[in-house]
Amino acid sequence: MTQNTQNYIAGEWMKGTSEVENRNPSDLSDLIGMYAQADHAQLEMALDAAHEAKMQWAKVGLEQRQSILHAIGEEMMARSAELGHLLAREEGKPLAEGKGEVFRAGQFFTYYAAEVLRQIGDTADSVRAGVEVHVAREPVGVVAIVSPWNFPTATAVWKIAPALAFGNAVIWKPANLVPASAVALAEIIDRQTANGLPKGLFNLVMGSGRDIGQRLIESPRVDAITFTGSVEVGKHIAVSAIGNLTKLQMEMGSKNALAVMDDGDLDIAVAAALGGAFGGTGQKCTASSRLVVHSAIHDEFVERLVAGAQAMVVDHALKEGTQIGPVVSDEQLQQNLESVALAKSEGAEWMCGGERVERDTEGYYMTPAVFIGSNNQMRVNREELFAPMTCVIKVDSYEEALATVNDTNFGLTSGIITNSLARATHFRHNAQTGCVMVNLATAGTDYHVPFGGRGDSSYGPREQGQYAAEFYTTVKTSYISAGEPE
Repeated sequence: MTQNTQNYIAGEWMKGTSEVENRNPSDLSDLIGMYAQADHAQLEMALDAAHEAKMQWAKVGLEQRQSILHAIGEEMMARSAELGHLLAREEGKPLAEGKGEVFRAGQFFTYYAAEVLRQIGDTADSVRAGVEVHVAREPVGVVAIVSPWNFPTATAVWKIAPALAFGNAVIWKPANLVPASAVALAEIIDRQTANGLPKGLFNLVMGSGRDIGQRLIESPRVDAITFTGSVEVGKHIAVSAIGNLTKLQMEMGSKNALAVMDDGDLDIAVAAALGGAFGGTGQKCTASSRLVVHSAIHDEFVERLVAGAQAMVVDHALKEGTQIGPVVSDEQLQQNLESVALAKSEGAEWMCGGERVERDTEGYYMTPAVFIGSNNQMRVNREELFAPMTCVIKVDSYEEALATVNDTNFGLTSGIITNSLARATHFRHNAQTGCVMVNLATAGTDYHVPFGGRGDSSYGPREQGQYAAEFYTTVKTSYISAGEPE
């Protein structure tokens, strides 16, 4: 288990000018460590190193690059039990989810290792005689990565891996709530400097968003910024970066809806709703915080949903059998309790959960909450909830369900439970979200296909899969006149 608590800058581990405390949200007596905070001089040092290293990386052969990224992924997968334990300990998600996240992050690296060898350009004949055209992608440059706490390893990796695969240098600022997972990943990447990864190509610079984060996004030495977090912070980043015309990719808020139709399989519907709403303690951008349910099956669905929610085990993230761990922090817990109070004040009918509970260890435990009798005009159904909480909206037809699903400023994921091919097809074509699920939970996406949304959910090119090249590269078109043969 990692004991290092320093920043990783220019290929060296460096102490910060201050530290932040990292405690286990399942057990507040468990101090994981004190983690370094970088200062402005260290950030500038990282930027210097990144600019130099990206030129060195360009000279490293494709097979060696592929081998380096593959080795990072293989180590992550091999150590997924150990590192998943650390992740669950500091973030609060159940141990099985922590292990799965690290393993999936390793798969991201092995996927993009293969992409290193698939960087093939296009050729075309010019409209001018004797001229050929070649279109190629080149690295965008130095990429600033600002990642969230809810998927501390996976979200960071699905940005870091393609950035390196497509030839860029990285400055990574993770969320201060999850520094241990960040350091563990940096240690794995650091080991590959012995195999040809240039020192300074990857830099871990921990610090507050208001200080180090702000200076990073305002830097004219950053060529691209990829961010996952709230809409408010995303808009602030856009304003701060526009002065430098910095390339942006942002995944922000959501208000995902799962539509449950009268012809759907209720077993599938309830399982999808429970997993989508409460998996990861509801702290997912893909969580189903709105359940749009046909009136013909509404009562039976609600009865089974409530029973399922009440049966879920809320306990220490590392304890066997835990289905819902604590929320990540006291601040998040207070926001969640305020959302519960808001739902009640707006007239939604409380069915279960939404209460802070005690366990054997002191932590930020909250039971999963279900509300019914809500509507799409309520704030609780307009604003993102990063909580184990969901609201049921009753509708009388498929058409009303689709309109309700689309009635939001967000547009990340949506889903429908139906046995009708016609409804499923119509929903796929008309749901105004970047990802659509049929007979599946709204949460859960694959790493080899694009991920992203519409509206306030996303800005800029898609993440993941081959579509990631749109952000991490820039296109160059070359014209070649060979002349007449002698």
